[in-house]
Amino acid sequence: MSGHTAYGIYVNGSSTNVAYRNNAAKGLAKNDDPESMYMVVDGTRYSQWCCFDYGNAESDGKDDGNATMECLYFGNSTQYGSHGAGSGPWLLADLENGMYAGDSASESTPVPGNTSITGWSYVTGILKGPSGNKMGLKAGNAQSGTLQTKWNGARPPGYSPKKLQGSIILGTGGDGSNNGVVTFFEGAITVGNPPDATDDTVQANVVAAGYGK
Repeated sequence: MSGHTAYGIYVNGSSTNVAYRNNAAKGLAKNDDPESMYMVVDGTRYSQWCCFDYGNAESDGKDDGNATMECLYFGNSTQYGSHGAGSGPWLLADLENGMYAGDSASESTPVPGNTSITGWSYVTGILKGPSGNKMGLKAGNAQSGTLQTKWNGARPPGYSPKKLQGSIILGTGGDGSNNGVVTFFEGAITVGNPPDATDDTVQANVVAAGYGK
């Protein structure tokens, strides 16, 4: 980054069991509280499996049902929930028992506005989690340009209100599913859902950091 060596988290699926979890995290959103999160990942390294996730998950390490987690997923899985247009990879919201490109709960019906992310060496992903039946997904080239809205609308049926428990996971699913493959570089989770202008500032700062340069 800007001429300096930078190291990421190399998540390589179940073969090496690389993941992070903090079930005793403090200060994260719970229940239907608003939140937001961003991450920067390698845009060329991903898998079709569940789950590489970063975000807010169950505090007991188990599948506690729909809407008990809210995490960013990057990959081209079509296993559960709904996926985007094309062959992926996509930024999806893992809400437990499904990774979703929008409000569709159909594995066979792509969400057309959540287009595949290709040609970017590094990807910025943002998941917006306001209270109520709303959700947003944004993606950007972490080396240049601005964010693209991949979804801005309702949550899938059965996922509102949220039932967040306030733990942090990275590189695994809420129930410990660990077959995802990604290289993660940075991220943050906020309490509260900041305005679009804040998202734009985050993207501008990521670009200014000089990934790959």
